[in-house]
Amino acid sequence: MHVRLEVGGPSGNAWPPGVRRVQAMHALAGLWVLSLLTCGYLSWARGREDDQESGHRPEPSTPASSQPHLIFILADDQGFRDVGYHGSEIRTPTLDRLAAEGVKLENYYVQPICTPSRSQLITGKYQIHTGLQHSIIRPTQPNCLPLDNTTLPQKLKEVGYSTHMVGKWHLGFYRRECMPTGRGFDTFFGSLLGSGDYYTHYKCDRPGVCGYDLYENDRAAWDHDSGVYSTQMYTQRVQRILASRDPGKPLFLYIAYQAVHSPLQAPSRYLEPYRSIVNINRRRYAAMLSCLDEAVRNVTRALQAHGFYNNSIIIYSSDNGGQPAAGGSNWPLRGSKGTYWEGGVRAIGFVHSPLLRNRGTVCKELVHITDWYPTLIALAGGQIDEDIQLDGYDVWETISEGLRSPRMDILHNIDPIYTKARNGSWAAGYGIWNTAIQSAIRVRHWKLLTGNPGYSDWVPPQAFSNLGPDRWHNERVTLSTGKSVWLFNITADPYERVDLSGRYPGIVRQLLRRLSQFNRTAVPVRYPPRDPRSNPQLHGGVWGPWYKEESKKKKPRQNKAERRQMGRKAKKRLQEASAGPWCGLGVPRG
Repeated sequence: MHVRLEVGGPSGNAWPPGVRRVQAMHALAGLWVLSLLTCGYLSWARGREDDQESGHRPEPSTPASSQPHLIFILADDQGFRDVGYHGSEIRTPTLDRLAAEGVKLENYYVQPICTPSRSQLITGKYQIHTGLQHSIIRPTQPNCLPLDNTTLPQKLKEVGYSTHMVGKWHLGFYRRECMPTGRGFDTFFGSLLGSGDYYTHYKCDRPGVCGYDLYENDRAAWDHDSGVYSTQMYTQRVQRILASRDPGKPLFLYIAYQAVHSPLQAPSRYLEPYRSIVNINRRRYAAMLSCLDEAVRNVTRALQAHGFYNNSIIIYSSDNGGQPAAGGSNWPLRGSKGTYWEGGVRAIGFVHSPLLRNRGTVCKELVHITDWYPTLIALAGGQIDEDIQLDGYDVWETISEGLRSPRMDILHNIDPIYTKARNGSWAAGYGIWNTAIQSAIRVRHWKLLTGNPGYSDWVPPQAFSNLGPDRWHNERVTLSTGKSVWLFNITADPYERVDLSGRYPGIVRQLLRRLSQFNRTAVPVRYPPRDPRSNPQLHGGVWGPWYKEESKKKKPRQNKAERRQMGRKAKKRLQEASAGPWCGLGVPRG
């Protein structure tokens, strides 16, 4: 599994094999100078001046670690179209530049909703192998990523990495062991839930079940309850981490931005450039994405200012497709977030790094979010135990050198408890598979869907319509036609317009057998009922761990002053939530 990093010279060719290891350190040092001319460093010069004005001074140059710094940036609900280089009207100059100077992943897949994508990134395993096949982890569920799974940060710590997470967790927190600091991160600053107010960091699961959701490591971060917009607040924390770390030691930084997930909120200055967008949801979404693009610019500047950039690998990914009802666009792909059509699972993704051998290229090989686990561990010089059954592949040579991908198929999912398709049956599945079950699989060029794949319209960009939401959906599709099986050649028909299931029954049977093989390896679904003990009102107004084993000793209680402070803030937040719209229906703030 180990992959040797090959550092390219100025012409893009690898150093001679016999001297790679001896010259690695000299090559990286040389790249610092060469980057002034070839890696776009001068385009970030203004950012260094800004950082100095804000008190962040570049550190003296130190010897680079032989292990690369790994920076993973995960956007939330960014649609496939919603980046400049995919034709969006939303301006994303930073993402466009980083992708153009790196490798664009144009056959890249994730999961259709938040928790599954995050679980697969951090374990390298499909949902059917962690029990998270169904939906997301809800705030009131006693559920989390199973503790017997060794996570990506845990593996990186084994080979000397410091590990830091900033942003949205959404992998469960009912026990302290489930939280980020219990799953391999040295530090954590962010939210535990799937969404919340960008300014108050407050979230209601339902009326009367509301709480504060901002954490510093394993404690509520009341000191940061200052009304700062989360995209900017998280970027400031990343800058502080980079300013305080030694670039000579390997770093793993996982930045999981809340943006551009609803509620649709953005500082007012980002709305101004999009006044021409009539649809208010699309306009707010565009403003949020512009702010996110600026945040990525500031992160990259900080990497350069503090001596990390030239030995860094920056990966950018969305966690699922966009939600048209909340401003996102996947056009011309079919479907949306929460569906197994391409609009739900095909994502924006790219890799940017001076360590790439072939920069400025497009990778059309099949890549899946599970692949980052073995790829990053191999780049770090780590080893994966042979008895761990991963679903991801090491794809670094595919990305960096343009070689063929080792991945031939993707199990998008098998969800045995999702609402069954009325017209599905064993007979429709040739006796191989019950097509009432929601499932989707990709094998080479072929994609098969069964059951109810979800909302299946093609939704043109909302910005081009001023007639309201009822006129967005120019091509409506009904699933009440008796179908429960669809087959597409995704290479020839990426927009899923021509169903080939009737024309190629032999291919359908083959893919149904593959589904059945995967299903035999599945573990039981973990989706427990809500636990009333989870209510934040029982825990000082804060979302957080509530499950306690009887054998465990009680932790020391907070002093009276701490309890009074928490109580006052919780009461204030509860009053705000009760007086205004129910949490999740946010408005822009200045």
